[in-house]
Amino acid sequence: MIGQQSLPTVETCAELIERVRLRRPRAHCLMNTVVQKFTADGITAVGAIPSMTSSMEEIADFVTKADALTINLGTLDGERRKVIRLAVEVANAGGKPWILDPVHCDYSPTRLAFARELIELGPTVLRGNFAEMQLIGDGGASLCITTGPVDALRDGQRSVFVRNGHAWMAGVTGTGCLSGGVIAAFLAVEKDALLAATAALATTGVSAERAVAHARGPGSFGIALLDALAEIRASDLLELARIDHENH
Repeated sequence: MIGQQSLPTVETCAELIERVRLRRPRAHCLMNTVVQKFTADGITAVGAIPSMTSSMEEIADFVTKADALTINLGTLDGERRKVIRLAVEVANAGGKPWILDPVHCDYSPTRLAFARELIELGPTVLRGNFAEMQLIGDGGASLCITTGPVDALRDGQRSVFVRNGHAWMAGVTGTGCLSGGVIAAFLAVEKDALLAATAALATTGVSAERAVAHARGPGSFGIALLDALAEIRASDLLELARIDHENH
């Protein structure tokens, strides 16, 4: 039986940001083409190393060298589907954690079918907004994250809620994609997916709250968010992270 002590706390999450910076893991991203640079910059800011290629000729080599993989179904086409399938095959064969963001699967039946095909392959983390996660339903053995004003994380036995963030995050394209990349970086240094994802979301959320003080609107906020991610330390999470285990 899983006890209360195994649930992520502010203290256990705070330690992970320093571990990421010490180890500098590699996160490979099959990402929405609209947000590739912003996501790569965010991964770099927290201390990890991003790679972004979606070349069929290169994907196996890049995933083999990566420590974690994140997949976003935005800007999906036939070639990208083939690349994603191969990337997942390589990740699973190498025992590497991977994240699936089934973005806009509620817009397209074919995209929903592809998302469900990938879920059958066992992503470590499945993350989406409320509409996407409601439509997908059972995420199998994956850690399921429903994003929103409060991020809800559930792994079948444990539930955690991260209450950090700011409304301007919704006004900058790619903040969700960026957080997926940060989750990948944290998964690369922590096997407990719930702990890794909680720490990553708290890191992104606290950084967003700090960035607001240096921004005048969504445009300057995006830049300030990257600066805040680069500056955040364990002590900031200890002071500002709002993590609990009750949905209130």
